Amino acid sequence: MKKGLVLSLALVLGLGAASFAQTLSGSWDTTATIVPSPVSLGIRSELIVAYVVSGWSFTSDTLLTQAGWSSQRFDAGGALGGFALGSTLTFNPATVAFTSWTATGSLSLVGVAFSGVFTLTPDNTQFVLRSSGTVGTVGAGVTVTLGDPTVGSGCDLNWTGVDITVGFPFSCADVTSTIGFDCTGFKAATFGVTGIAIPNLSWVTLDATLTFQTQTKSLVLSPKFDLGDGACFDVYITQAHTGSLTLDGITIGGIGVRCEIGGVEFYGVSYWGALPKPGLLAGTPYWEAYQIATLDDGCCGPFSFDVTVYFLEGGVQLFDVAKVVTNMEIQIATQFTFSTGIAIDLAAAPNAFTRWTLGFLVEW
Repeated sequence: MKKGLVLSLALVLGLGAASFAQTLSGSWDTTATIVPSPVSLGIRSELIVAYVVSGWSFTSDTLLTQAGWSSQRFDAGGALGGFALGSTLTFNPATVAFTSWTATGSLSLVGVAFSGVFTLTPDNTQFVLRSSGTVGTVGAGVTVTLGDPTVGSGCDLNWTGVDITVGFPFSCADVTSTIGFDCTGFKAATFGVTGIAIPNLSWVTLDATLTFQTQTKSLVLSPKFDLGDGACFDVYITQAHTGSLTLDGITIGGIGVRCEIGGVEFYGVSYWGALPKPGLLAGTPYWEAYQIATLDDGCCGPFSFDVTVYFLEGGVQLFDVAKVVTNMEIQIATQFTFSTGIAIDLAAAPNAFTRWTLGFLVEW
């Protein structure tokens, strides 16, 4: 249906149902250095978003500089039965390429500890298996190494690929996610949601499948006529008509989701229909956006923060991230409010920072 280079984000992390222990948190660390002679501006801005549900953690770490998007890493970890599992996936935004994937696992069984580390870089693999245990005063350990991810070419161990499927709650729905790797690296990540209700059409629902690759993205909506209602998805529909009596086909032009967890709000919208565009996309050239925002009490007064990632069809950045906008405001005292914001247009690299504002309001 709709294709273009886009970011998931990291950001398509599940927002859990109320029956699950869950948190959505993060940090935004920005340092600006201005040199007056000769005039130069150096900026380092790191955005970390962490989602924790049922003992599992999912983290996105994005680094931006004055030249644009510098690095991107995704981490996941948790327990599955007696196994402790972890995963780290890295990309190089400058080359729009997969860099590496490392998966770890460990198990303690009857006094014996087992652990394994699998590493994949383009056309190379390595698997290290370790075991250790102690009986009385005697300790023993074994390490088996297969392959080397840094030298040679081609995947050894007769390894050709792997697909990992995970199910997790996403606000009012359940998400099925599959991520795949082959010998060259990252293949694709897909996210599927079923039973999305359409307002005022309770007899029809939608299934949505979102697929991310490093240089392509697709969003497919499939109508269903026998599923239940949903609660938190927005479906943008236009109804063609002739004159005042004849109704023609129904067109689905977009989909959005808005959820709140512990004072943190997640909002995502995809739209490819007729103008005008809704929500965050209004008045922009972009067709998709994700936002995380918070409003809380600061040290002295209200504190608000939001970060929005926009996507442009046919862009040249990793996953087609096109623009990043962040804003922060805090009331320092009853009469004084401080605010700042940064806009980063990645299509304008190497001068990607298109706007940086510092402001304050004094009232008496």
